Amino acid sequence: MAASAVARARRQRPHYWFADRLLAVLSGQRPVHWMLGHTVGDAYEQLVRLAPGAPLRPADRVTPVVRECGEYQPGPGVIEAFARIRSGERVSAMAFRLERGPDQRWRCSAVELGGERAAPAPTA
Repeated sequence: MAASAVARARRQRPHYWFADRLLAVLSGQRPVHWMLGHTVGDAYEQLVRLAPGAPLRPADRVTPVVRECGEYQPGPGVIEAFARIRSGERVSAMAFRLERGPDQRWRCSAVELGGERAAPAPTA
């Protein structure tokens, strides 16, 4: 299968689609508001807290890529996914949860990097 056909097939799978977009935000390639409408619950706030440090920004100017992305479906309309991110010699991990809404669109409801969660937002 040609590389472009593989890339097209990947983009049609929700966990790969979101992995690519989360990587773009967390590497500083795209602004956080690019994910508005694609998040639900605390996920957007998690991105707001994580993104300023661009934790997946490449130190060696090599563009980071999603090397592998897996999924587990604990129930209908839910995907728990992981992605291995590679940038040169550096490998990072990202985990995220997707939920399908009543409109049948997938939205990210949680995101974690390297086993650490973003600190919860303070409650008033």
